[in-house]
Amino acid sequence: MLPDWLLAELDTVPDYDAFAGVDELHAGLRAIAERYPDIATLHRCGSSRQGDPLWCLSIDRRPGERPGEAPEALAFGLPHPNEPIGGLTALHLAERLCADEVLRERLGHRWRIVDCADPDGLRLNEGWLRGPFTRANYARHFYRPAGRDQVEWNFPINHQTAYFDAPMPETQALMRLIDEHRPALVASLHNSELGGAYYWLNRAEPALHPVLKEVPQHLGIPLDRGEPEAAGLNMLDEAIYEAAALEKVYEKTIADGAPWFEGGGSTTWYADRWGALMLVSELPYWLDPRVDDTGPAGVSYAQALAANAAGLGELAELLNRSVDAVEGQLLAPDSPFWRAARFFASLVRDAAAGRRTRSELPASDRPATVAEASSLESHVHEWRLRYGGILLRALQGEAAVGNVRHSVRAALSEIEQRYADWLAEDTAGGELEPIEIRRLVSVQYAATIAAAAHLAHTL
Repeated sequence: MLPDWLLAELDTVPDYDAFAGVDELHAGLRAIAERYPDIATLHRCGSSRQGDPLWCLSIDRRPGERPGEAPEALAFGLPHPNEPIGGLTALHLAERLCADEVLRERLGHRWRIVDCADPDGLRLNEGWLRGPFTRANYARHFYRPAGRDQVEWNFPINHQTAYFDAPMPETQALMRLIDEHRPALVASLHNSELGGAYYWLNRAEPALHPVLKEVPQHLGIPLDRGEPEAAGLNMLDEAIYEAAALEKVYEKTIADGAPWFEGGGSTTWYADRWGALMLVSELPYWLDPRVDDTGPAGVSYAQALAANAAGLGELAELLNRSVDAVEGQLLAPDSPFWRAARFFASLVRDAAAGRRTRSELPASDRPATVAEASSLESHVHEWRLRYGGILLRALQGEAAVGNVRHSVRAALSEIEQRYADWLAEDTAGGELEPIEIRRLVSVQYAATIAAAAHLAHTL
């Protein structure tokens, strides 16, 4: 049962008919600062690679509070620019903290709130933010950066053979906030795409877990009991995964005989230096009622993995072949779309190989649940539309700037046809029901303030 004060806070979340773009988020944060000058201060905390400002709203627990009088909390939206729920959550969190003295005292923290950590990337998703909220409209305007361009995964690391020291400007802005304020809580406001709700915590907090699980179910969003994002994850509780420390991840990677990935580290690893509790809240856009069905699917887990591997393998072949065919003949080879297209072509190929290997392990010879089988099946459709869509946008961009080379025209023609086929296949089973934006923001908002209250012993 959720505490009364938290239930009351759920009722404060307004209705939304669209997600917010960069300019709307910045205007919203600025307006909050102007309404509450006694406790809120807006300052520019950094810049994007293309020169867009990054804004941070600082909120004192009470007027005139001095640094060090209360623990700090950091919340930031859009760690991935295709995940705009967190921008609205950041604005609502800021508004409620400024408006309600009792809530500020209950949560017991001074807050730093960044509305959008990746404005450049969000601008490349703005084509779908106002709807219609169909899979087709979302997919055709989708953008997700390459790994090295992801703010959340660009922090410096230096552990044994794992080394990275070239964080991009957006990540440097978060680094400065973390190092200057040493937050006790860091809330990274993510979202997924299909399925149910789930979380990441960097350490077990048993008193917090029941609330995190109850909030989405109270709002009619099931917990995600399907295939996790990666194999071998440690579950702290149902639908709560461990965001493991760098040292632990490194040791497991090396023990498994896998090469350490190139690129930066996560926010979790960087904030660990100050002992922060890291909370990542993942919410889907579309409701799939199968995500919490733990009944038998009628196939083995190995069969479900093998089917997933086959679908991803087919996609990987097309993506990599298309990218290879046009390399060296592009007019804008370093555009965000081409960097992403290359990255995800490799990622899909590696994922297919990993799933294929797992399908052959003895441990996979067991019945699959409906949640597992359905999530593995929908995962193929999701990646076709996501990463095939990025390649399509990259090729369309080449055509738009006048690249009429045969290889580019041929690749564009093939991807356009295949993409139309994928869209038709995806909608053949009926359009999935989009979840009200208000409910999505409510889950993220409630999870964030519940974590703060938990640390303040007022939950």
